[in-house]
Amino acid sequence: MFKTRLISGILLVAAALLTIISGGYVLLFTLMCISVIGMNELYRAMKVREDHMTVLEITGYVGAALYYAAVWMDFERFGNMAIIGALVLIMFVYVFSYPKYQANQVMAAFFGFVYVAVMLSFILLTRNLPDGVFLVWLIFLCSWGCDTCAYCVGMLIGKHKMAPVLSPKKSIEGAVGGVAGAALLGVIYAAATHGKMAEYALICAVGALISMVGDLAASAIKRNQGIKDYGKLIPGHGGILDRFDSVIFTAPVIYYLAKTVLGI
Repeated sequence: MFKTRLISGILLVAAALLTIISGGYVLLFTLMCISVIGMNELYRAMKVREDHMTVLEITGYVGAALYYAAVWMDFERFGNMAIIGALVLIMFVYVFSYPKYQANQVMAAFFGFVYVAVMLSFILLTRNLPDGVFLVWLIFLCSWGCDTCAYCVGMLIGKHKMAPVLSPKKSIEGAVGGVAGAALLGVIYAAATHGKMAEYALICAVGALISMVGDLAASAIKRNQGIKDYGKLIPGHGGILDRFDSVIFTAPVIYYLAKTVLGI
């Protein structure tokens, strides 16, 4: 299992390097595909899709495609419009196919659109910022770096449970180690890229805290729905949401922190 996870992890990092460095249409198309796959996993878990693809599910994917088109054209001008448009489309399907879908399915359809497609789009938005080719990596330093550091510290000295019911293996000591480790990674990254060390450390520390919320939120959904993993797409890791659960929360946080803390 460890070998499988390691190989999959290396391939994920290689794919991230290729797409993020490329930016532009490559990153846009990649994120849109990842978003649709992640939405599909969530729709299955939350019973928007059961035995076969539904019109409600397809509407969610259409909303994601329209949103990414709006992001590419001008996020500031068209982003909110696209989100509202996706909600209107989903409610249109709900109303004119009534009573085919339950209200909880409709809410889950819109939630999946925002939770996956909208949140992940901030990877592209961060990449498009001034110096975004460097700043975008803070998203992954925060999320995956925090996860690794928290795991190592928790294994070594973890005693006090952080969320005993939701995630019994996570400890307060591990969480502190994860935040500290992410901040240290931010300092090292700043030194390597001639960035601002204090600002990068702060951004990574805050991002690490939020990443843990993202991780636990994804776990909570899985427990509510009685599933172990969202999918089996990534050997040793599960589905897209199993691997990107913390990135989903960290991406928008890093985007706005970069604009605020760094004055971009």
